[in-house]
Amino acid sequence: MLNPWGTSGIDDYEKLIREFGIEPMTSDIACRLPRPGKYFCRGIIFGHRGFDVVLAAILNGEPFAVLSGIKPSGAFHLGSLTTAEQIVYYQKEYGATAFYCIADVEAFCDNRIPYEKSFEIAVDNLADVLALGLDPDRAYIYRQSEEKRVMDLAFEAGAHVTTATMKAIYGEQTVFGLYMTALLQVGDILLPEHKDFDGPKPVVVPVGADQDPHIRLTRDIAKRLHPRYDFIPPSATFHRLIRGLDGSEKMSKRNPMSYFELNEDVESIKFKIMNALTGGRPTIKEQREFGGEPRMCRVYELAFFRIDDDSLVEDIYRRCTSGELICGDCKSIIFEKIAEWLKEHNSRKRKVIDLARKLLEER
Repeated sequence: MLNPWGTSGIDDYEKLIREFGIEPMTSDIACRLPRPGKYFCRGIIFGHRGFDVVLAAILNGEPFAVLSGIKPSGAFHLGSLTTAEQIVYYQKEYGATAFYCIADVEAFCDNRIPYEKSFEIAVDNLADVLALGLDPDRAYIYRQSEEKRVMDLAFEAGAHVTTATMKAIYGEQTVFGLYMTALLQVGDILLPEHKDFDGPKPVVVPVGADQDPHIRLTRDIAKRLHPRYDFIPPSATFHRLIRGLDGSEKMSKRNPMSYFELNEDVESIKFKIMNALTGGRPTIKEQREFGGEPRMCRVYELAFFRIDDDSLVEDIYRRCTSGELICGDCKSIIFEKIAEWLKEHNSRKRKVIDLARKLLEER
């Protein structure tokens, strides 16, 4: 059972592909993209549902949309970046129309955050996405609580599912409102195909694998509503979840030592990285003799996800496995790169924070 509201990680992606019928993202698919980017090239995107429809639109220069969003429950952290960067990627590289949802209804149901508070969090979250490069002139940015079309689609979706179906997909949830927010997510994902946005078109939703229940439900609903709306079942790509710095299987806002926020104090970030779980040997002597195990190392994983320089990431891997690089030095190298990126990102963010507030107030 995959729980999109849970805190557990995923440790066997091949098993996930087998048991849930996710299509593997093979290298021949990724290589057909004109500009695949690091998430495809490094295998961080491991699977998909129906991506061939989006790939065809990209190769043929046809319109398509990308949809993503954020539950405004706290500041952006490393786990939030993977999805946000992908929405910018599709918009910037292939001209996709971007839809960005502020899931404030879900934040209320799951985290009991009132709309007034989640609005302020959302302003900060949106500023991060704008700083990453999202072009607001080619994006539709909205709050769930204010978007009637999403509500209407959610109610229509609800007419096609039973309580038993929801429990089969999402498991037994003690808060019934989470089932309702799942239907809202159906509305979110189908929104780009609404007639007000030029009707049916391919839509790609980049998500972590734990969000697959929403994708499966929406694809099923899209087929059921096809006679009425001609919806094209939305596509999805699934990326690996970056694991917690402390050794936990998933970075989670519920576990502060597993992650750091983008606007966190640099000394706090340094402390977390320098104390993160590594794949190093028990002693320096053994490290020199046998080399480290970067695939087990959460600091190397941080570099693998966050550092764009392929040659640097490859060099760290080589020097670690050869025993040339010890963990303390490796942590220092990666911290400096991350700190440099964060400094530049937060500088860009300060310049767009007022724009973020204006965009949300207007919507």
